[in-house]
This record gives sequence, structure tokens and C-alpha cells, in this order.
Amino acid sequence: MEYQQVTVEQEGRVRVVFMNRPEKRNALSEKMAAELIAALEEADADPGVGAVVLSGKGDAFCAGGDLADFAQMAAKTAPVLHREGAASTELFKAGQKMSKPLVAAVNGHAMGGGCGLVAMCHLAVASEKAKFGTPEIKVGMFPFVIFPLLVRAVGARRALEMALTGRFLDAAEAERFGLVNRVLPEETFFPETIKLAAGLAEKSPLVMRLGLNACYTTMDMEINKAFDYLNTLRVIDFMSEDLKEGAMAFIQKRSPQWKGQ
Repeated sequence: MEYQQVTVEQEGRVRVVFMNRPEKRNALSEKMAAELIAALEEADADPGVGAVVLSGKGDAFCAGGDLADFAQMAAKTAPVLHREGAASTELFKAGQKMSKPLVAAVNGHAMGGGCGLVAMCHLAVASEKAKFGTPEIKVGMFPFVIFPLLVRAVGARRALEMALTGRFLDAAEAERFGLVNRVLPEETFFPETIKLAAGLAEKSPLVMRLGLNACYTTMDMEINKAFDYLNTLRVIDFMSEDLKEGAMAFIQKRSPQWKGQ
């Protein structure tokens, strides 16, 4: 598929998806949201891809919604606003639908919906110059759609602090909050993120899929039901060809040849 606001590159078994509106600080548009969904679905379906990295071209990761559009919201009808909101909602569901690891490479500002994209990813690595925030409150909005992702990433109290104050977090504070996994110097963070993703891509695709399923399916499940569900996934893992191959490769001191079955 050809993209206009998204750029796709390949680094071995790692698919890199860039938001590519640097002149707009990669602000989310309806078109970009649709292209991001398509690019992530395409990567997830490609057997040559083992992991996906999401980043932004230029100085920003993603500035969130375009503030110029917000002033026009009151002129739109409720059905139009609902349709546009549904499109962005589908984007923020994308992380939970991925069967392959999705890693954010946060190269600069991640604001509003951009911060939501960081929270949506399974893992996140940030440049030390990155900044994070949900400043919508300053213009009379609440980050409704991304709020559940923030709660899952940093907990309810910190998510509320971000949403109700609109203050920015630097990269170090975002790491302390749990919004990102690690912070690295600007000159090394991107190759190190690719290295992390490449390591994930070397693992069993079946186990990656089962592990992500285990995380997102049981997150809101009553704990005893979660144990029963996870035991079912464990049986699937125990009966898999990949576990047999992984065990034999360990015994024979060689690299495993995964089948994804």
C-alpha cells in the first residue's frame, strides 16, 4: 500500500513505521490515523516481520491532535464528531490487536494523542530530549480516548495528574512514571531501539503472540478467571512445535528455527 503521511522502512525482520508530517510536528490527522492502522495491520500480517517500531520523522514523535482543528469542533454536528472520534479510537485499539511486539521510539515531543500512542505500544524507548504530556486541559478538553491507555501505563493517580494539570514530563520523569521503559542519549537511542526490536523478532512468533494475548486479555479479568485462561495458554505453549524446537536447540547449543506453531 502507498502512504502519504506515513513512511515504512525495513531493518531485517523489524518493520519501522514513521509518522511523516514533520512540518506539522506529526500531528494526527484522520488520514494519518487511517494510514497508521493500515501500516500496523500490514506489518502484523507479514511473515517476514518479527517486530514493529513506531517513530516520527523530524524533531517530534507526535504532537497529538491539530489544535487548529479544535476551534472548529463546535461547528460540526454530533454524528460527524462521533465518526471522526471513532476513527481515532480504532487507532488506539491497534496495539492490543498486534500479535507482534510494537515498540515506540520516542524521538521528541509526544503530546496528547502522541502520548497515547506511546502508551499504546508494548514497549517504549525515549531519547533524552523527548517530552511527554496531555495538554488538552489547557484548551478546555480532557484526553478521553487515550485515558485508559495512560491508566494502564502509569496508574490512575499519575494518569489523572497528567490529564488534569496538563504539565509536561521530561524523559527521565516519564521513565519514573512507567510511561517509557528506558531513556537513552539522542545519538544512540534509535539504533538501540532497533536492536531491542531485532532481539524480540528473533524469539518464537507463537510465544510472542501468546504472551501479548495473555497480557491484554487478562488485564481486566477477575484474577481466578485469569489463572484459568492463562493455564489454557500454557497448555497451548507446552504442546507447540516451537517449545520442542527451543528445548532441542538449547540442548544442542544452536540457534532455534522457529515455525510459529
